[in-house]
Amino acid sequence: LKELPLSSGFLHVSGSLSYAAQEPWLFEGSVRQNILFGSPYNETRYRMVVRACALRTDLEQLPHGDQTLVGDRGVVLSGGQRARINMARAVYREADIYLLDDPLSAVDTHVSKHLFEQCISGYLKSKTVILVTHQLQFLASADHIVLLSDGKVITQGSYQALRSSGTDFSKTIVDNKEEEEEEESNKEGTFKRTVSQTETTKYEVVEEVEEMRTKYEVVEEVEEMRT
Repeated sequence: LKELPLSSGFLHVSGSLSYAAQEPWLFEGSVRQNILFGSPYNETRYRMVVRACALRTDLEQLPHGDQTLVGDRGVVLSGGQRARINMARAVYREADIYLLDDPLSAVDTHVSKHLFEQCISGYLKSKTVILVTHQLQFLASADHIVLLSDGKVITQGSYQALRSSGTDFSKTIVDNKEEEEEEESNKEGTFKRTVSQTETTKYEVVEEVEEMRTKYEVVEEVEEMRT
């Protein structure tokens, strides 16, 4: 980005770069203007970016869709919405390299999964993406991982190499993986219990209906005997 002076070595960027800052910003204008940011409007690409950045539902709920004004005098958006518009702006721009500075921290787990799968690993699959993130669950999909601490490189390599390196970070990766598997197992168990409870409720209702039918038939039989 050339925001800091180069103290040593050399810097060479092969191709064009698009950047999504960690702190999302919007200028006064429509949502569409904030995404296009001066780039020509291409309907197909625009729709794909909106979908990849999980903005379609949000735009449908805004009073004037993507023509809704945002910024200081516009509609107040949530932090997650601002982050996704900020990301969509970077993604819409045609570039060779995309630098995304922690775009997943401002959204919930479900949305971050969508952004990673549909945008980073999907829409941008043919591009070079440099992703800054604290979300360990996505590291397994990375080609190369660089671990930073206090501005210094602690270790780097592939996911498998880091996982088997025996470092504190490798233990963190393993623990995180085990937590994910346990969470998935708990979700599956909860679903099975819910289904079981539903089936039990259905069975009890059927039994109750059968009892009512039996009582009704007995009453009818008694009435016939009286007659």
